Amino acid sequence: MSRVKGGIIAAKRRRNVLARAKGYRGIRSKKERFAKEALVHAGKSQFNDRRAKKTDFRQLWIVRVNAAVRENGFKSYSTFMNKLKKDGIELDRKSLATLAKDHPEIFTRIVKQVA
Repeated sequence: MSRVKGGIIAAKRRRNVLARAKGYRGIRSKKERFAKEALVHAGKSQFNDRRAKKTDFRQLWIVRVNAAVRENGFKSYSTFMNKLKKDGIELDRKSLATLAKDHPEIFTRIVKQVA
């Protein structure tokens, strides 16, 4: 069997790794071995942060709805959400927070309908 040299493929792989590590500090953007290690750790952070972002936004929506609800005379966020569910109004937190922030008059009408 004849010998196959992997120069072109190896160079392509190396270029790809170093391109993905572009902007990293020091040796992590210059040498393939360190760049690969940095990319593995960065990938873990990316994965975790994509999930954490969902939690962060949900918390933000809850804070916004809570502030708007208290301005409109409700005692707390939880009592408002409970009455909202019992009245069969199926608005999610994201849309409620958007209404509270951008269209307070519409949000006030929703609160009055629930109360």
